[in-house]
Amino acid sequence: MSGHSKWATIHRKKGLLDAARGKVFQKLAKEIYVAAKSGTPDPDQNAALRMVIDKAKAQNMPKDNIQKAIDKAKGASEGENYESIRYEGYGHGGVAFMVDCLTDNRNRTASFVRSAFTKAGGNLGTDGSVSYMFERRGSIVIPGEYDEDTMMMAALDAGAMDFEKVGDNYIITTDTESFTAVKEALEKENVKEFLECELTYIPNMEVTLDEEGIEKVQKLVDTLEDLDDVQEVYYNLKED
Repeated sequence: MSGHSKWATIHRKKGLLDAARGKVFQKLAKEIYVAAKSGTPDPDQNAALRMVIDKAKAQNMPKDNIQKAIDKAKGASEGENYESIRYEGYGHGGVAFMVDCLTDNRNRTASFVRSAFTKAGGNLGTDGSVSYMFERRGSIVIPGEYDEDTMMMAALDAGAMDFEKVGDNYIITTDTESFTAVKEALEKENVKEFLECELTYIPNMEVTLDEEGIEKVQKLVDTLEDLDDVQEVYYNLKED
């Protein structure tokens, strides 16, 4: 989840074209592979894998694709390794960016990410230069077809920080410790569909730009998200 307007993020994700959705599935498969390879391939005994699978299901990733990524991890050789790298920097108008990557070639990834920032008039910073502007949070989105009072009480009783209705959906924000408990509480209330279910980064301070500035930032976001090694892009542009 890109770290800006929650509703804008949801709207963008659900409006992906088939080609873009295929790229999302490819990136999710890489995350599943890494989670399964770093621990047991059994999601019941691997919390990290279980969380990525939930995230993939929220994006409507086919079960066969999920299983193929797990099976690939089971048969992977020791030589197949991905490295997690985070890049921090600034885009147009001083908008802060965190870019999380999974790569088997650090130099290639660094070159592509740096080039994207440079062409957009931005620049990369040092580790920690912008991360203090973001907080780790759980983000759960479910359809608004369920009874609002029931969903709100279930989420808040399980430790949710915030519950709100935006458009036709309910958006629940949690801290990292209560994320799983809140999800399980909603499942006990017969919630079957999660439109979003993941740990993400939410900005604690936002930058406001005019329409032209927003377009420039969004162009950089699109360029970064199109890179194969980039898994997530978080930024603090206010788009409400």
